[in-house]
Amino acid sequence: MHTGGRLIAGSHNRNEFVLINADENGRTKSVQELSGQICQICGDEIEITVDREPFVACNECAFPVCRPCYEYERREGNQACPQCKTRYKRIKGSPRVEGDDDEDDIDDLDNEFDYGDPDALGPHPMSDGRLHTGRGSSGIPANLDHESSLNSEIPLLTYGEEDSEISSDRHALIVPPYMNHGNRVHPMPYNDPSIPLQPRPLAPNKDLAVYGYGSVRWKDRMEDWKKRQGEKLQVVKHEGHDGGNFGGDDLDDSDLPMMDEGRQPLSRKCPIPSSKINPYRMIIIMRLVILGLFFHYRILHPVHDAYALWLTSVICEIWFAVSWIMDQFPKWYPIERETYLDRLSLRYEKEGKPSELSSVDIFVSTVDPMKEPPLITANTVLSILAVDYPVDKVACYVSDDGAAMLTFEALSETSEFARKWVPFCKKYNIEPRAPEWYFNLKIDYLKNKVHQAFVRERRAMKREYEEFKVRINSLVATAQKVPEDGWTMQDGTPWPGNIVRDHPGMIQVFLGQDGVPDVEGNELPRLIYVSREKRPGFDHHKKAGAMNSLVRVSAILSNAPYLLNVDCDHYINNSKALREAMCFMMDPQSGKKVCYVQFPQRFDGIDRHDRYSNRNVVFFDINMKGLDGLQGPIYVGTGCVFRRQALYGYDAPAKKKRPSKTCNCWPKWCCCLWCCGNRKKNNGKSKTKTKKKVKLGDASKQIHALENIEGTEGVKEESSPDLNQMKLEKRFGQSPVFVASTLLENGGLPPNVSHLSLLKEAIQVISCGYEDKTEWGKEVGWIYGSVTEDILTGFKMHCHGWRSVYCIPKRPAFKGSAPINLSDRLNQVLRWALGSVEIFLSRHCPIWYGYGGGLNWLERFSYINSVIYPWTSLPLLVYCTLPAICLLTGKFIVPEISNYASVIFMALFISIAATSILEMQWGRVGIDDWWRNEQFWVIGGVSSHLFALFQGLLKVLAGVDTNFTVTSKAADDGEFSELYVFKWTSLLIPPTTLLIINIVGVVVGVSDAINNGYDSWGPLFGRLFFALWVIIHLYPFLKGLLGKQDRMPTIVLVWSILLASILTLMWVRINPFVSRDGPVLEICGLNCEES
Repeated sequence: MHTGGRLIAGSHNRNEFVLINADENGRTKSVQELSGQICQICGDEIEITVDREPFVACNECAFPVCRPCYEYERREGNQACPQCKTRYKRIKGSPRVEGDDDEDDIDDLDNEFDYGDPDALGPHPMSDGRLHTGRGSSGIPANLDHESSLNSEIPLLTYGEEDSEISSDRHALIVPPYMNHGNRVHPMPYNDPSIPLQPRPLAPNKDLAVYGYGSVRWKDRMEDWKKRQGEKLQVVKHEGHDGGNFGGDDLDDSDLPMMDEGRQPLSRKCPIPSSKINPYRMIIIMRLVILGLFFHYRILHPVHDAYALWLTSVICEIWFAVSWIMDQFPKWYPIERETYLDRLSLRYEKEGKPSELSSVDIFVSTVDPMKEPPLITANTVLSILAVDYPVDKVACYVSDDGAAMLTFEALSETSEFARKWVPFCKKYNIEPRAPEWYFNLKIDYLKNKVHQAFVRERRAMKREYEEFKVRINSLVATAQKVPEDGWTMQDGTPWPGNIVRDHPGMIQVFLGQDGVPDVEGNELPRLIYVSREKRPGFDHHKKAGAMNSLVRVSAILSNAPYLLNVDCDHYINNSKALREAMCFMMDPQSGKKVCYVQFPQRFDGIDRHDRYSNRNVVFFDINMKGLDGLQGPIYVGTGCVFRRQALYGYDAPAKKKRPSKTCNCWPKWCCCLWCCGNRKKNNGKSKTKTKKKVKLGDASKQIHALENIEGTEGVKEESSPDLNQMKLEKRFGQSPVFVASTLLENGGLPPNVSHLSLLKEAIQVISCGYEDKTEWGKEVGWIYGSVTEDILTGFKMHCHGWRSVYCIPKRPAFKGSAPINLSDRLNQVLRWALGSVEIFLSRHCPIWYGYGGGLNWLERFSYINSVIYPWTSLPLLVYCTLPAICLLTGKFIVPEISNYASVIFMALFISIAATSILEMQWGRVGIDDWWRNEQFWVIGGVSSHLFALFQGLLKVLAGVDTNFTVTSKAADDGEFSELYVFKWTSLLIPPTTLLIINIVGVVVGVSDAINNGYDSWGPLFGRLFFALWVIIHLYPFLKGLLGKQDRMPTIVLVWSILLASILTLMWVRINPFVSRDGPVLEICGLNCEES
């Protein structure tokens, strides 16, 4: 609308639209006539309130916004009007948001201006709709009290920014209507109603644009803004769906809800219901109080005749209490999350345009093809290539850290089979997309598949897969015997990786954008084989070094802004897993601070009873949900989508400060004094915080801002001048192409670069000496210094202020295989515990590292617990030995129990049970899973954790390194066949010994009670309960020793006989069948002398 350079003012709520400084033709028109009551954000119609007036979101500029957009901006947006940037006030009926408590009261639109009784004022007609001032045609009665009607609470059109050229008594303002009668415009102040005031112009020499909204300038800005919003809110037409075909540029009214849906958040938090979480927190507090009373009683009531046993038990119990606190309180704020994949498509997949979803580089790591069969790796790769994501946005990198030609040839076969498998999966939308697991599903594959073509193609595809398996298995059989001269390739060239520890770097692109298409002529995702260079004398840092090599190679070849890493045995079970992660990463409101999205680990091939707690359900469904309510879950090594910039060691983007509220009801000098006072008060604090922040970021300075600024979307801030090319190369290495890629927040490759030159650069970044004198493994990439690089890497990111997200889709995103064999399971737990000991003894220990950064204190509790739990093996081993000692010696760790002590012990046991029950309730964990977790906590604690503690001390203090053992990933001899295979390991000795001595102790205690009579049974019950607690927890271990045929292996039998003999001799030495007071001598009644 053309305004002729005049100031525009108005209000939706008061049905006004006024041209100030108007000519004779200037008229007051309704908002409905001029704007059509259309929301300027979503295009929807603005609803009518109960007072029969249009809804008004902003009382300052009346920018047209509908109620849903107003609610969304307050809940998820910047809580401010898009035009005048004034913070939205809470309207009656709207839920409270953060910052509402700072307001004195809510906006009451009905009583915003209180002029007393409006009926007493009489009618107020408008003459020909023209604007007048003073009395006369304005119709303002002379008896109106101007001090009460026109007070200082009426907002100025300058909104608190007074102009020096306009005196304070000549600001224009709009007088609200009197009960929908008329509209008024008056100067300020209105001194005397009896004296007519002459119309006066606004400052003629002043550009009206300085007033902000209301000038002609805002119109162009609004047009640009609406154009950008229209592009963002374009409705998507999905392929293969029965959606409407929207022809033309204009959308029907039925399409507007879809446009609004595209603006909604892509995910939401689902807090645990208060009916579940509040009792849980109350029980935790009660358990703390009971623990205090328990230790008060235990410390003040020592056992004098068994002081050593009593003191040992108290020390162990104190350690258990501290460990429980570290584990319990990070679960104080558990939450769940929900994603909206349809909104993701509406926002980033627009009809007729290329997909705007971000690219993802997927890493698959493998080492030994004998322990990690190529068929399993091939299934993982096939599930990645068939993922439901734009093919030009996916690149799969397979890291072969063993440089095995078997893996290389298997990938070649996999790429050929993928040309048939990928179109079949996408055509019929099958799940899962790993062929081995899809064809082994025990379901009716004809369900909901009525098309005959599907039946034919499925049978043909299954035959193709069987032939593919035969080819892979033949490669495995051939690789069993290595030729003396090593392997040669098909052209006669020797395989570069014949010497595993001394070979060059290798890169092979099997599939790609310019490669061979699938059988239907469609493009396939990229598949790249990578084997980094290895030379003697270099520390290659095992898996962490391999992952860092993939980070650099992928930055050269594809440079996607997001990375997904999976183990070779973890296939994608949900083809929409990447979309699930993007709902968090690409959320415009909350996604900027998310460093990674962690998915839970789910497993196939585990026995129904899960004897050794391989599923680890308690950790993934209870502990991780608790961490998600804090700063996010810890990184568990697989099934995790990373933000590349976070892996580069950059700090998280700083949180934007909410703009300060303007106030026009106080004099200007008062506002100045208030601002100066606050500035002086906070000056010292801000300097201190700045110093701390700079000190923290010394090693990881943020090269660029990660936030988008309004009006500059997609524009990258320039690098800091202090961080020149030399500093970047010192941080990232001597590759100019890679260094340049680190500055691209949204990824992408430099233009006009040949593929050959990129491959040459990629070979350079995987050389064994590339990381020398750089920050790789220290501040950049996967962090070195522990075999559990996952915990350390996630911990460093959280210390930089990032947060992580825990995503649990309804269909598990990833599934893998677990070592169901007892020995393999104990070795796996040994490796995890060893990594925790290494972190504990390093400079990155969360007990003393990372203060002053962005790490939440409860999150720190969780990280501390993750590195100190192996130390619990010492008190646990001692505590499990105490029952046998008490039974063999007749002593006990608790004196004679009084009624008070009985109440405390019962309350403690009840609180422990209640806490566990409530956790199972809100975590939706079965009691069998919880009990298996408790049992294996004891089994692993007295075996793997104990050995890891000693190995870690030897490695760190004495320099004695331990070999990294790759867990076996497969079993082909029948379902659960590996469960019954016995493999000797020294880890079996401590729990076997505990079982034997406790069983012997029970036998000795019962025999002693039988020998000493009825009075000895009472004290025996406490000791028996103590010993049976240990035996029951070690029961799965006992079943693992017996094997499938219930026959104990010979070596275990030898150890058992030896230990049993030792304990029997000890028992004979103690002589329990003799009374404690010595032998009882009685007169038999026979007179031996007379005979």
